[in-house]
Amino acid sequence: MGFKCGIVGLPNVGKSTLFNALTQTAAAQAANYPFCTIEPNVGEVAVPDTRLEPLAKAAGSLEIIPARLTFVDIAGLVRGASKGEGLGNQFLANIRETDAIAHVVRCYVDEDVTHVEGRIDPVADIETIETELMLADLESLEKRVVATEKKAKGGDKDSKQLLDLMNAALVLLREGKPARHVAVDEEDRKAWEGLNLLTTKPVLYVCNVDEASAATGNDFSRKVEELAATEGAVAVVISAQIESELAQLDNAERSEYLRDIGLEEPGLNRLIRAGYGLLHLRTYFTCGPKETRAWTIHAGFRAPQAAGVIHTDFEKGFIRAETIAYTDYVALGGEGGAKEAGKMRLEGKEYVVQDGDVMHFRFAN
Repeated sequence: MGFKCGIVGLPNVGKSTLFNALTQTAAAQAANYPFCTIEPNVGEVAVPDTRLEPLAKAAGSLEIIPARLTFVDIAGLVRGASKGEGLGNQFLANIRETDAIAHVVRCYVDEDVTHVEGRIDPVADIETIETELMLADLESLEKRVVATEKKAKGGDKDSKQLLDLMNAALVLLREGKPARHVAVDEEDRKAWEGLNLLTTKPVLYVCNVDEASAATGNDFSRKVEELAATEGAVAVVISAQIESELAQLDNAERSEYLRDIGLEEPGLNRLIRAGYGLLHLRTYFTCGPKETRAWTIHAGFRAPQAAGVIHTDFEKGFIRAETIAYTDYVALGGEGGAKEAGKMRLEGKEYVVQDGDVMHFRFAN
């Protein structure tokens, strides 16, 4: 399990350049004209995790398999997309299929790269995209609410629940606020998610800055960070151009380049970690002579659910989980040393898996 993150933004803000760097491919065109990406490009990227190598060393693993995330490069939205302007309807449908949105905003000045609205104002760009997503949600709900009202009046309990949620979203959307601000009770969560509204998706703002601002940000990116803080969202500063160049280098060259420009790590690492946090994802590991592997789960998953990420049979027949904390596994030289030191725990069905747990599942066939 990972997540599918849609990379969105106005045309010419650096989405495709960022996508190319993320996937280290040239699958997405990065050209200086709107709509150069007609179909969404999908790519998988390994999740950087410094814990994998020490675990593999302790386990004597032949192979390391990191967790992977899926990114979708979605062509540039423009004002009026909710009404079909540009390639609006197609793009909005592509966003609907993602779990989260990485909203790339242009935070640099370059007269050689045109801006679709003729000015550099990242906060206004964000408002343009958010408005189009809200208008699309508003239209979607207004089409569905009439039929739902009829069913609710007929005594259908599920429709009554759905209608209440729809109306709560409509109130906010008509006020120009995204539906993610609706307070949803836990018992309504599944029905709420079933509405599949664009403005309920978590948003991560990606400030695409010039190369000179990659380490410190600039006035444009600071405005985005201020906006994100008011929304309880996250903003990450990245130079898509630098990330594109880094993607072409080997490890030694990459480290030297980062040192030269004053960065400790690629911006993409921070982007991926921010995405993990955005969706409340966690990582556990399985280790053995053959491989050390990272598995992605949602925070709060219990042991059987975590086992089910490997195979559904593991969840159905779950008996117990042999569990070792990451620090103990590495410090004590692997499973054998952890057992001898009494650091292996037998956890049952109610155990909530912690980030960094090294696990071995026992299950009945």
